[in-house]
Amino acid sequence: MSVRGHEKSDGAGNDGDEAGGPDIRTGRRAKALRITGLTLAGLLVLGAGAAGWAYWQLNGNIDSVDIDSALGDDRPAKAVTTPSPDASATATPLPTESLNILVLGSDSRSGEENQALGGGDSGGARSDTAMVVHLDAGRTAATVVSIPRDTLVDRPSCPLQDGESTRAASGVMFNTAYEVGGPVCAVKTVESLTDVRMDHYVEIDFAGFARLVDALGGVTVTTEEDIDDDRSHLTLDAGTHHLDGTDALALARTRYDIGDGSDLGRIGLQHQLVKALLEQVADENLLAGPTRLYRLADTVTDSLTTDTGLDSLGELTRLAQSLRDLPSDDVTTLTMPVVPAPWDRNRVIADEPEAGELWASLR
Repeated sequence: MSVRGHEKSDGAGNDGDEAGGPDIRTGRRAKALRITGLTLAGLLVLGAGAAGWAYWQLNGNIDSVDIDSALGDDRPAKAVTTPSPDASATATPLPTESLNILVLGSDSRSGEENQALGGGDSGGARSDTAMVVHLDAGRTAATVVSIPRDTLVDRPSCPLQDGESTRAASGVMFNTAYEVGGPVCAVKTVESLTDVRMDHYVEIDFAGFARLVDALGGVTVTTEEDIDDDRSHLTLDAGTHHLDGTDALALARTRYDIGDGSDLGRIGLQHQLVKALLEQVADENLLAGPTRLYRLADTVTDSLTTDTGLDSLGELTRLAQSLRDLPSDDVTTLTMPVVPAPWDRNRVIADEPEAGELWASLR
């Protein structure tokens, strides 16, 4: 698998390379995801509605981090968009401005569930998956860019809760930002790398993702090659399989037994898995009964950590509802353009100017 260029899915769910450039978002739209990121599948569940009698409990499930207060004004400017002409037509119009959301999957070792599922070692949690989800103004198109965890970056100094700050570091792996400074440092590092303002933050850990898949009744995926990865503990023959939450998580973590063993191969599997989840959510009758709807919504909200701008059921529901008319044809999935690091062939660095041009197109 090449590590240079943009990644995109074709109609069969296969990943391939596409030439980059400033007009990348106006090219062919991959039929891959309607909304992406592992947790955004859950937002569709919320968008279906929530039982009013359970609202207070669901609202209390969500953990949040005040990223805006922690980072202050030392960050990229917010995008300025023109309000929709009919935005005042209703008392509470749905949001239509462009938006950038950092979606992280963490390998937290917090709790017995995460430890049993292979959470982080004694070094603490890291960002196992990172996707920047860009919603166009009007919410009529979306671009999703995965950042390989093996990317070497310049990590900025980040504020900590105790008033101290982390040390800045050069040439370190991208996923160490979360390890040393949590969500705040993850956001600051992404903004430093991309010069794109992250308007929101959403995180899900191993246990939360596995519970979400199980709450949906499992997920059906098709693999093109045999998988026997002793690190993710997954063994699958090539073909179609219905996976429970534990095996779906293992598939999302698999990398060493596919392609060249790099993180780019894992990203391709994650894109296929998220597509399968979103298609299942779209096909399911989530309003079949209040008990099932509550169970799904309870699983979703209990699995999330967000910034304070999305830490209520109401805000999450409004976001999901604003995406209800987003066609799958108008969602593009990419991987940040990278090349092998000259000093470490097991790591990658941003491929410039292509990477910079891609990020500029999302501002």
